[in-house]
Amino acid sequence: MITQENIHTLQGTTVYDRDGDKIGSAGQVWTDAAGLPTWISVRTGLFGLHESLIPLQDADLQGDRLVVPFEKAKVKEAPNVDADHDEPLTQDEVDQLYAYYGLSHHDSYRSYQAGATAAGEHFTGAEGGDRPRHTDYELGAGQGDGHYRTGDDAMTRSEERLDVGTEREEAGRARLRKYVVTEQEQVSVPVTREEVRLEREPVTGANRDEAYRGRDLTESEHEVTLHAERPVVNTETVPVERVHLGKETVTEEQTVGGEVRKERIEADLPGEESRRRLG
Repeated sequence: MITQENIHTLQGTTVYDRDGDKIGSAGQVWTDAAGLPTWISVRTGLFGLHESLIPLQDADLQGDRLVVPFEKAKVKEAPNVDADHDEPLTQDEVDQLYAYYGLSHHDSYRSYQAGATAAGEHFTGAEGGDRPRHTDYELGAGQGDGHYRTGDDAMTRSEERLDVGTEREEAGRARLRKYVVTEQEQVSVPVTREEVRLEREPVTGANRDEAYRGRDLTESEHEVTLHAERPVVNTETVPVERVHLGKETVTEEQTVGGEVRKERIEADLPGEESRRRLG
């Protein structure tokens, strides 16, 4: 059970659902008339821009982890209640939230509205639009003008921090495609051919018998067949290289930004004409 002593440690803790999934960062706390923590807001989304309210009934504070008995999706889809409002939660808002979470009104929780209205106690702050909101503020009897007093004369200043993470998404696709193109190539090929060459030799003793063989005077023809080579072109398909797709991870720095809220504290001190601002 979350007790009054836990109020100061709740803000900024990480909220987890019943399955151990992170929901977001804890924000403001609402107390009942007895000062017991009753509701807490949790910032969800990439930059914590969305706030949902969760009942602290049956919640468990485990070190710096606040575990609530609901699923993450259940919390993120909770009814939209203005968590920045400077008045106590209305009865309709409380009824709507309890109905959504399927809880019954415990007497101590039901007394929250009556006690907050009568004593001006609520955890979100005061009438001043820019005054900070803290659980240890208590509006004393007869102090309806908005002046605060705390048990230890101390004030806690809080601010939001960017909770930035990364998510994986598809950035593009690459594919290999093969197609055929026709190109002209010029290749030099050596070819041979036969040519006629006229050879004459005188009649000598060595060839006399051949020269006088046959008739003395005759008419005759002698034919020689000439040969030549010509280039012949054929094609063949041969593999020349292999191409494949590879993938590598590259890390780079990117700058992101978001709006954060910060509490400021103003002090009116004796002897000083202007207010002193802290934070």
